[in-house]
Amino acid sequence: MVTVTMPQLGESVTEGTIGSWLVQPGDRVRKYDALVEVITDKVTAEVPSPADGTVGELLAAEGQLLQVGEPICRLDGDGARGDGAGGDDGSLRVDAPPLAPVPLAPAGAPAAPPGPANPFISPVVRALAAENGIDLDSVVGTGAQGRITKRDVVLHLEGRGAATAASPGAAPSAPVPPAPPAAAPAPPARAPQLTPETAGTAPVADERIPLSPMRRTIAEHMVRSLQTAPHAWTMVEVDMSGVVAAREAQRSRFRATTGVDLSFLPFALKATALGLREVPAMNATFAGDAIVRHRAINLGIAVAVDDGLVVPVLRDADRFSCAGLAQLAHDLVSRARAGRLRLEDVEGGTFTLNNAGALGTVVSQAIINQPQAGILVMDSVVRRPVAIGDAIGIRPIMNLCLSFDHRVNDGAGAARFLRCVRDWLEAVTADHPLY
Repeated sequence: MVTVTMPQLGESVTEGTIGSWLVQPGDRVRKYDALVEVITDKVTAEVPSPADGTVGELLAAEGQLLQVGEPICRLDGDGARGDGAGGDDGSLRVDAPPLAPVPLAPAGAPAAPPGPANPFISPVVRALAAENGIDLDSVVGTGAQGRITKRDVVLHLEGRGAATAASPGAAPSAPVPPAPPAAAPAPPARAPQLTPETAGTAPVADERIPLSPMRRTIAEHMVRSLQTAPHAWTMVEVDMSGVVAAREAQRSRFRATTGVDLSFLPFALKATALGLREVPAMNATFAGDAIVRHRAINLGIAVAVDDGLVVPVLRDADRFSCAGLAQLAHDLVSRARAGRLRLEDVEGGTFTLNNAGALGTVVSQAIINQPQAGILVMDSVVRRPVAIGDAIGIRPIMNLCLSFDHRVNDGAGAARFLRCVRDWLEAVTADHPLY
């Protein structure tokens, strides 16, 4: 027997939440088969089986938060023997109380109905279906990759029972003797009549939505950031005329060449990376008794996903052209929204850029992604009247708002960084080289 524990999913990860089990007790697994999805504050990852064997007890429930090293399940079988201290049979001892194992079908239960073997149906589910005469082809699976779980079979069985009870072909029940006459019932109380004055005042129950692991992690991370770093904010306006012209002039050719749309994001990424190179104090971390200035410029990109946001990282962003940044960002954003980021994709960020303007915002103040020293928000590019010398003209203007850790930088350094970013963007022309 071997006990599988919560792995160390990255050097800064100390805990993880059980997302969904991909196996059930009784399932046969081979070494490196995925056992469970684990959600951390950085990424969702699958935990592989350390050996061949049969899944025994599940020691953690879906949604449960565990520290690194805590047990999550047990494996039984020839290949599942641990090397650590344990009992005489070679099993590993664990301190956490196990969950009650799912019972197998009672002895003498009929065999599962014949049919092609489905690797996503556990022996427990097959036995339960066979015991109740259920054709698994008629059951809708809600587990990972359409897997049929025990709960799916139970719900199917309950639904079939309710349908049978309501079926017109069901045997009639015995006649019920008439009840003795009773006194005439009192007239029912009249329900209150809704009037225009009272309409809409009836209480409506609020919806209570449990926190998902990602939402809980984001909440904890944001509170910790505000409690840890004294936030300060500053903003500049950027005339994006040159960037707009460059994008319009080269967008079609760039898409035909790379298959990637040319947005404003790669220009902002390039300007931010060069600004961090010019003002290295912004590419830093507060370390208690020191300030650590990072040599590598690893830009995080805040990406909105279904239940929150993730921040994949562009490593050495200052070394890439606008074209390279566009393609790298497209790959990271696409994989983030598809849930296919790897742990290395979200580690090591030194500064974050948030493209809130893609959602239509015009002024934003972001919370710093700890332990970084700042986060920059690019808002929507909006055409509006601005003063040009002694005249008024219409220009595409974008607001850039910087949130910075006042322990690391003061207003002068923050303003110098924003000036570098703005000056680079305003120097772009229609024929600006992308490569």
